[in-house]
Formats: sequence, structure tokens, C-alpha cells
Amino acid sequence: MTSKGRIAKAAGAMSFATLISRIFGYIKDMILAKYFGATGTSDIFFVAFRIPNLLRDLVAEGSMSSAFIPVLTESQTKNGKDDANRLVRATFLLVLIVVGFLCILGIILAPFIVSAVAPGFKADPEKFSLTVLLTRVMFPFLLFISLASVSMGALNTRGVFFIPALAPTFLNISIIVCVFALSVHFFNPIVAVAIGVTLGGLIQFLFQLPSFKNKGYTFFTKSKDTEAKKIWHPGLKKIGLLIIPSITGLAVVQINIFVSTILASYLQEGSITYLYYSMRLVQFPIGLFGVAMGMAVLPALSEHAAKKQFNNLKEDFSFALRLLFFITIPAMIGLIALKQPIVNTLFQRGEFSYSATVGTSDALMFYSFGIWAIVGVRVLASTYYSMQDTKTPVKIAIFSMILNIIFSLLLMNPLQHNGLALANALASMSNFILLFYFLRIKLGGIGTFRIAMSFLKILTASSIMGIFGWFTLQGELWRTDGGFLMKSFYLSITIIISIVIYFIISYVLKSEEMNYILGKFFKKKSN
Repeated sequence: MTSKGRIAKAAGAMSFATLISRIFGYIKDMILAKYFGATGTSDIFFVAFRIPNLLRDLVAEGSMSSAFIPVLTESQTKNGKDDANRLVRATFLLVLIVVGFLCILGIILAPFIVSAVAPGFKADPEKFSLTVLLTRVMFPFLLFISLASVSMGALNTRGVFFIPALAPTFLNISIIVCVFALSVHFFNPIVAVAIGVTLGGLIQFLFQLPSFKNKGYTFFTKSKDTEAKKIWHPGLKKIGLLIIPSITGLAVVQINIFVSTILASYLQEGSITYLYYSMRLVQFPIGLFGVAMGMAVLPALSEHAAKKQFNNLKEDFSFALRLLFFITIPAMIGLIALKQPIVNTLFQRGEFSYSATVGTSDALMFYSFGIWAIVGVRVLASTYYSMQDTKTPVKIAIFSMILNIIFSLLLMNPLQHNGLALANALASMSNFILLFYFLRIKLGGIGTFRIAMSFLKILTASSIMGIFGWFTLQGELWRTDGGFLMKSFYLSITIIISIVIYFIISYVLKSEEMNYILGKFFKKKSN
């Protein structure tokens, strides 16, 4: 199988697993919206969850993948599987010690962390105290998810993508179960949600262990070889050198989110929740396609870089980016065109009122403008990481963070929470453009014209599709509560027809990505 085929297959497997996880995620969000609405209680949980979630991205899933996979791939390519196994064992031990210490520190310093993240909460002692409690309950989640991330990187390096991508499903299932089983036993039901987060992180790690063992990895070795028993591996130093700028870069991304949280805590009540639910919807195509493609392409690009096959690296980068745009841009336009029907169908019930639907759908539109850039950055960053260059993405991310802060301050008064969402989109676009520009210089050309022409064709087909969807779902139905099954039916039929329209127009425009997908489909059918 060609590297393009492996990338597409891996991305498909991860996307399918992520889809399952996202479905359970939206069920979880629907339950949370029904029970807690867009109220002060929901604001407390989302602020508390962002704290361990920030550290998860910094020291676990994001930075660990970007630093660990390229070094592990290099170790396996040059020195064989035994050496790679030793690196994995050493990494597990280091993560257990370092992240375990961070969790203890986080539990102790929770009041100071909450004060920094949501200073507006200090005016209400009860609200502040509950946020601190939830933060402490959820901090162990960081350790479990960090260990799960090491397992994921190790499995990805050996071609296993579906199981690690499916593991986050259990986080959502755990939260759902805890809401129904434990909420009545606490003074505030939101505590049960926090417990569900921590248990979900543990299950996410344990779920990967059978595959981890089947691929030849172990936490301990029975070998009598002195070299095999060493707890230190030279690759740890490389991972450390790569992970420091990677953490800085991801910290910049999270600072953007925290800037929005801090500023939103001074806006009208519910603003934080509007931003949370709208970002959850935006994260659907980002997680389903962007993160999946970024993870799927990293081992292939790392292998090309280790073998100095830079022409192959450029070709696979271009292919991954164009294919990602082909899938993601229509999703972006769809969210913009169908924003209110989607939010109404998923969330408007119980404590989640029509005004909350309007606030969330407006934020969704502004966030969505930046989806194409956010997913594109995933592939661009993976390309830099494959060459073990984490410094360039960091420098550009810092500049984009400064832009986000400036845009947020300028736009929050005239547009309220929508201004914070728009600022995030504008900063993401800047991040993509600069990463693309400097990668083009670094590699001496990356097929810019081919990518640009593909982008224009995709945007044209997506816009026509979006206009159809917008006109189809107009009416008073999307202002009312209830009618979930009927609304879901109308929404699903409209989305299916819109997708068909998109494919037809893409075929008429002779889209290269459309032809690739059709070629794969008919080849598989003939076989």
C-alpha cells in the first residue's frame, strides 16, 4: 500500500472511531444541557474542567504526540523494535513521576488556579468554592489521560489507529453513567459529572492495554540484558528537547481559550456556556477530521523525514491537506448555514431556552469561520514535528496568541461573546497562513498553486451546498422546544441532500480529491 493509501486508511479509521466518540459526546452534552442549561452551575463546571483539560493538551495528547511519535518512529526505523520498546517503557515511567507530581500540586493549589482562570467568580464565594472542589476532583484525570496518550503514540507508530481513537468514547460514557447514578448522592449534582471525568480518563487508559500488549509493548521486561533493563533511554532527551517548545506552542492555544474564559466571566451570565457549546460543535469536524488527519499523517511523515525522503514528505503533506480541506470545508459551511437548527435540535430543552440557542448559534457561526485554518494547522504542525522542528510552530503560535488577545479586547464590547469567538477565528487564520508560508520556504515549494486551486473548488461547491441547506430549514419550528425526532429527521435529510449536492458539484468542477475518493470506492467495489 502506498503512503497516501496508508494515510487515508489511518485517517478513515480514526475518523470513524472519533465519530462514535463524538456521538456519545453530544449525548453527554444534551444531558448536561437539559439538567444544567446555560446557568451559573454549568459555567462553574466548564471553568473547572478547562483547567485539567488545559494540562491534558499541554503534557498529554498534544505535546506528547508531537514529540513522542517522531522520536519513537526514528528509534524503531534505525534501531529496531526492541529499542523502541525500551523507549516506551522509559517514557511511561517518566510520565508517571512528572505528571503525578503535577496532579498533587494542582490539587493543593486549586484555589489559586481558579482565581487566575475565572477572577469574576471571586465575587461569589459559594460559586468560587464549588469551582475549586470540582477542579480538585478532576485533576487525577490528567495523569490517566497522559498515560493513555503514551499508549496511543506507541500504537500509532505500529499502525494501530482505531482503538486509541475509540478510547475517548469511554470518557463520555462515564460522565453519562455518573450523572444518572451518582448525582442524587451529592449536595450539588454537578459533582457527579466531575467524578465521571476522572473515571473516564482511567478507563480510557485501561481500554488500550490489550492492544498495547498485542503489539509487543510491555511496562516491564523479563530480559536479563542489562541494556534492556535500563530505565533511561537517549530518546528521552530528544523527546524533552522537542516537548518543551511543543508545550509552549500548545500553551499559546490554551491561553487563547482562557483569554475568552476570563473575558467572558465579565460578560452576561451564560456567556461561558454559549462559548463552550458552540466550541463543542466546532470541535466536531476538527476532531473528526483535523485531529484524525494530523495524527494519521505524522507517522508517515516522520518515516519520510527519518529516511531523508523530502519529496515524498512534500507530496504526502499536500495530499493530506487537500483531502482534509475537501472533507472539512463543507462541514464548516454546513455549521454556518444550519447553526440554529443544529443547536435547537441538540440542546433546546429543559433549562436550555431559546435565548440560549440564539447565543450559542451566533457564537457557532463566528467560531466556524476559522475551522479551515484550525484543521490546516494540524497537518502543518505535524509536518514540522515530523522533521523534529517544534520551534517554528511555537514562534508563530505566540504571535497568533497576541493577535487573539488584541482582537478579543477590540471585539468583546461591540459583539459580546461573539467577538471572542470571532477573535479566535481570526487568530487561527493568521496561524495557518504564517505556518504555510514558512514551510514553503523550508521545503522549497509545497505545491501552493495546486492547493489553492483545490481550496477554491471546494469553497465554491460548499457555498452552493450551504445556500441550499439554509433555504431549506427556515421557519418557526427552530424556535420551539421539543420535537426532537421530527427535527432530527428534517435536519438529517437536509444534510444528506446537501452532501449529495456537494459531491455532484465537486465532480462537475473536476475536483482532484473527488476523483481520488471515487477511484478508491470503485476499486474496492471491483475487488
